[in-house]
Amino acid sequence: MTSQASFLRPPTPVRRHWPTWLLALMTSVSAVSGTLAPDSRPGQGHSEYSIGSYYYPGWKADTAINPPRQPWDRIKAHPEREPLLGWYAEGNIDVMDQQLRWMHDYGLDFVVFDWYWTSNRPRQQHALDAYMQSSNKKLVKFSILWANHENYPKGDKDFRDVVQYWVDNFLKDPQYQRIDGLPVVHIFSPEMLEKKAQAFDSSTPQLLAAANEIARKAGLPGIYFTAGTPASAFASNDARAYGYRALTAYNYGLGHSFEERDQAYRKQWKSLLNDAQLPYMPAMTSGWDKRAWGGTTRDPRRDLAVSTPDSFEAHLRAAKATMDQYPDKTLRTGIICCWNEYGEGSYIEPTKAFGMQYLERVKKVFAP
Repeated sequence: MTSQASFLRPPTPVRRHWPTWLLALMTSVSAVSGTLAPDSRPGQGHSEYSIGSYYYPGWKADTAINPPRQPWDRIKAHPEREPLLGWYAEGNIDVMDQQLRWMHDYGLDFVVFDWYWTSNRPRQQHALDAYMQSSNKKLVKFSILWANHENYPKGDKDFRDVVQYWVDNFLKDPQYQRIDGLPVVHIFSPEMLEKKAQAFDSSTPQLLAAANEIARKAGLPGIYFTAGTPASAFASNDARAYGYRALTAYNYGLGHSFEERDQAYRKQWKSLLNDAQLPYMPAMTSGWDKRAWGGTTRDPRRDLAVSTPDSFEAHLRAAKATMDQYPDKTLRTGIICCWNEYGEGSYIEPTKAFGMQYLERVKKVFAP
C-alpha cells in the first residue's frame, strides 16, 4: 500500500507440507514461548499495552495487484526479504496458522488486515479468509483497514453495501477487535472518503452515521471508526465532527534514513497527542524501501529508510514512552506497519536474513 501523504489537507464540507527443518523450528518456537491467554482486547492481552500490526494481503498468485500474476517475483530480486516460511502461497491455512502463532508468542494482540472493495465485491481477501478458518484464530484478535484509495464508493448504496458486508462477515465475530465495546474499522484515507461522498452529494458525517445505523440494526452498539491521518487541521479540528472516534495512520512518508523517519514519527505523535481532540493510537514503522515495487518516484532517498533490529527497538521504546506519557489518549494501543509489506520494505514477519529478531524486539519492549 502506498505511503500516506506527509500532510493531509483538511477535506472540504489447500494445506502445504512444510520441510522437516521448518516444522522443527516452528515447534521449538512455540515450545519456548509457551501459551498465553487468548484474550487480546486492549489492555487485557499480553501486558498493559495492546500492540497490533497491519497485514498486507499481496502474496497470492493471480490477484489483481502489481505484479498481477506472481507477486513474489519482484521480491526475489531482494533475497534478504525472503520470509522464513519461504515464498509462501498466501491464503494457505497452514501459513496463517504459523503467522498467528508467531504474532501471539511475540506480543502482538491483534492483526489489522488491509481490506479492499472493488466492483461491488471484496478483493484480496484470501489472507483474511484463511484467518477466519485458522485453528489459531483464537490467539489473536483482528480488525480491518479499509484501503479506500480506489474508485469506491460511487454512491450511497455502494457504501451501505460495504458496511453491510462488514457486519455480516466480520464485525459480529467474537475475535473482532473492540474498543469501548465497539468493533474497530480503520479508514485509510478520510480525505478520499470525503471527496467521494461529496461527489454523490453526501458527506462523511452522513456516511458514518448510516454505518452506525446499519450496525445497530444488526445488534451491534455501533462502529469505532478511526481516521488515518498525519498531524493536520483535519486531525485537530474536523475528525471528531465527521464522526471518527480515534486517529492513527498506516504510515508516514517521512525521512531519508530510518533515524530521520523515527524522529519524524516522534514529532507526529507529539503533535497529534497535543493538538487533536480525539485519542491517537501511535503508528509505528519497521522502515521503508519501495525499490522492489519500482521505487519512490517523488523522492527516491526515502527508500533508504531501512531499519536494523536495534534501531527498530529504539523506535518501539519511544512509542512506549509516548504511551506511558499519554496513557488515556493513546489507549496504550499502537499499530506497527507492517507484518509483511515486502514490496515497500516494511515488515516484521520472520525472514531468513533476520530470523525472529524483529518480533523478539516487539516482545522485549511491550510484553517482557
